[in-house]
Amino acid sequence: MIKAKYALGSAWMIVAAFLFALMSILVKNAGTQLDMNPYELAFWRSVLPALIIFCGTLVRRQTLKTPFFWGHMKRSVAGTTALLLAFYGLSQLPLATSVTLNYTSVVFIAILSIVWLKETPSLKTWIALLMGLGGICLMLKPAFESDRLIQTLITLSGGIFTAFALLQVRALSLMGEPAWRIVFYFSAVAAVISAVVATWVGWHRLTPEILPYIAGIGGAGLLAQLAMTHAYHVGQKFTVAALSYLTVVFASIYGVVFVGETIGSLEILGIVAVILAGVVSSFPEKKTD
Repeated sequence: MIKAKYALGSAWMIVAAFLFALMSILVKNAGTQLDMNPYELAFWRSVLPALIIFCGTLVRRQTLKTPFFWGHMKRSVAGTTALLLAFYGLSQLPLATSVTLNYTSVVFIAILSIVWLKETPSLKTWIALLMGLGGICLMLKPAFESDRLIQTLITLSGGIFTAFALLQVRALSLMGEPAWRIVFYFSAVAAVISAVVATWVGWHRLTPEILPYIAGIGGAGLLAQLAMTHAYHVGQKFTVAALSYLTVVFASIYGVVFVGETIGSLEILGIVAVILAGVVSSFPEKKTD
């Protein structure tokens, strides 16, 4: 029975990884084919979850009031910055590269845990950190030799903000904040900030060609979040965390097969190293007596 439950959790994480990849693909295509800017796409990605959770609280007669308002603001601003940088990367870089750079947060979580939280790293953490840093270096080398260095570094910086946001999520969860409230504040703040930036850059008028992308990005992002949450609820958390890196695999396959993107050998090695760093970081710590 327990094995069947864990298998179900793994299946839900595979679904979530596919949906996250689909969202990235739709963002990429909306930017390249319809010339939509990443900031308006981030708005449509964020506003749907915010509205659904808000309506859900009204139906269930729950409250959005929280004693940890500023904790939510720090998490939400960091998460919003990471989201905008991720969508920027999707508009500027090959799909596989941009998605992988978004998953470097595991490296920066390790660094922040050592420097900021003063935690003593385990051997597993050191291995994951060194593998992740090696993967980043391999991916940056081609960028130094091309005209995309600035775009690559900007996208990579999103991993730092994602790491900070995830550490803040952990802190809020330990203080007893429910996941739906954390997601609501992030989605609401992201919708507001991205709307302001998109207004400054410029909006596209909604057309029959644009509407499917908007619905797909918002829907895929929301369903992916729900599938991932359910996967962690019913599955074995270490296996589920490792399977989350299938998003990189799905996005890479699409970029190479259907878009015709080319990935150099160094970039492939870098992508593999980052994925392995994430998998290693998901392993449970060895218990000592």
